[in-house]
Amino acid sequence: MTVKIHSDGTPMNAEGTLADRLYEAALVPELWTETCERIALEAGSSTASIFTIDGSGNHRYVTTPNIADAFAAFVQSEHRFNNVRPMRGMERSPFSFVRVTDLLSAEEFANDAIQRDIIEPHGMQWEAGWAFQEPTGHVIVITLMRAKGLTHFSDEQLARLNLLKPDLARAAYMSSRLAFSEARSMTETLSMLGLPAAVIGDGGQAIATNPEMEALSPRIRTGAGDRLVLEGTGASALLDGAIERYKAQASPTVQSLPMAARDGAPPLILHLLPIRRAARDIFSRSMAVLAVTQVGQVGPPDMRVLCGLFDLTPAEARVARGIAMAQTPEMAAASLGISLETARSHLKKIMQKTGTTRQAELVLLLSGLNAPGFGGVLRDP
Repeated sequence: MTVKIHSDGTPMNAEGTLADRLYEAALVPELWTETCERIALEAGSSTASIFTIDGSGNHRYVTTPNIADAFAAFVQSEHRFNNVRPMRGMERSPFSFVRVTDLLSAEEFANDAIQRDIIEPHGMQWEAGWAFQEPTGHVIVITLMRAKGLTHFSDEQLARLNLLKPDLARAAYMSSRLAFSEARSMTETLSMLGLPAAVIGDGGQAIATNPEMEALSPRIRTGAGDRLVLEGTGASALLDGAIERYKAQASPTVQSLPMAARDGAPPLILHLLPIRRAARDIFSRSMAVLAVTQVGQVGPPDMRVLCGLFDLTPAEARVARGIAMAQTPEMAAASLGISLETARSHLKKIMQKTGTTRQAELVLLLSGLNAPGFGGVLRDP
């Protein structure tokens, strides 16, 4: 039997970790169906689905085949405009997966039209999920269902899903930019992203950039040895450190790296995504894709965005929000009911994660990061 080999030397039928599968599917979106099946297996779920909602209320989705007909019906129905699950989830459980029965009252659940008309007719009964809003305003929802006759999602199953959250978020974000459609070459993929993007080679050098990335020079440019150079030592240090970990083939911490506003230019968020498995067949001799999100300067940040972008803990995000609203550490401690020592400890970790060295620099960065209003369907509380 002939075994096909990926360009990174792994057999194409090798299992790999679920995180590897997520990053593979992020850049080779036609693999999402199989990846959804792996997510469902990991969570002890009957289904797994990811859908995105843009500013006009349009839905795109990938899902396990056993619930594909239900999603096809849902995205064509009026129910998609009355779905309170994502908004409730972002309000009440912004940092973790949650059961739908914890978002709806008993009366709401008993009379829920989506449950009655979509979920139960397709053999499902229990649902859990997580929703987050990425900087451009799109809402990304990861939802899982268990079939009739099974018990509801357990705390242990939700905990396993929460461990996957950072990987799921970055992979789903990248695929939402690709509209879950196939890309056949490195150039085509960078073009389809619609974002400034660069491909980082195995040696840490930029081996391809798209015109949107080139237009960001000199804030992001190539230097000696074709290495990417970022404006600001903090951001450059974070990027260099992440690339060195990738080169060492350490288990990567997928990161979002901030660049503060400067000279009238808005803040930027750099998303570093590892290239895994079959994605290396497209991105030959490459180890990561760097995509850039430009963030509008329209007010203080939403904690959900802060946690998702910089992997802040909920406690760190609350302190960061206070700092962004011009609170001193003393004021943040008093408003949150924590000690000054704790507030300062959180602030130190926040600055490490965002690559800032002074509180004033952190304020300038955070004041431009927020979750924009969302197309009349979902809005920030």
